[in-house]
Amino acid sequence: MKKGFFLILLFFNFLNMNAQDTTFKEISIRELQDNVVKLIGDDWMLITAGSIDSCNMMTASWGGIGNLWNTPVAFIFIRPQRYTYQFTESENYFTLTFFEEKDREILNFCGSTSGKYVNKIEKTGLIPLETEHKNVYYKQARLVIECEKVYSDFIDPQGFTTKEIPENIYPKNDFHKMYIGKILKVLVREK
Repeated sequence: MKKGFFLILLFFNFLNMNAQDTTFKEISIRELQDNVVKLIGDDWMLITAGSIDSCNMMTASWGGIGNLWNTPVAFIFIRPQRYTYQFTESENYFTLTFFEEKDREILNFCGSTSGKYVNKIEKTGLIPLETEHKNVYYKQARLVIECEKVYSDFIDPQGFTTKEIPENIYPKNDFHKMYIGKILKVLVREK
């Protein structure tokens, strides 16, 4: 019975993946109406790297969107002990996926459970879709930002001008790695 249900679920996921372009439209990052401080800091996002066959995502509330090196960019921070780290290290792309408040439980789960031990897509009911570059985003998303990695480096503890941040945020000296991604595409779910 469980095997049959699983096969039916896979079939519907396959159908949904093929209908991916019917629910999203592309906009310019300059058309984005959201307050990005609220969007990232309060609403949170899923950072996803990898292919549809092998990816991982994590919830994040640190990052930003702006202009650097004459191009629109997004920047994210990942600690090396996070399972998503190995994916962001080995891949050239990542996506930032934003959801409606009704999907907060998905973000809570993906931020508190490691994909190393649990299939987060299966457990949350997320429906993965692919971009033209074969990057993963989710049908439930309201906003997707696809990025090409252009720079990465660890936060340097010598760069802090105050001791409070490293003492409070990094008591184990497990500094984040920062990734800067050139924004390739912005997708918004059509109402």
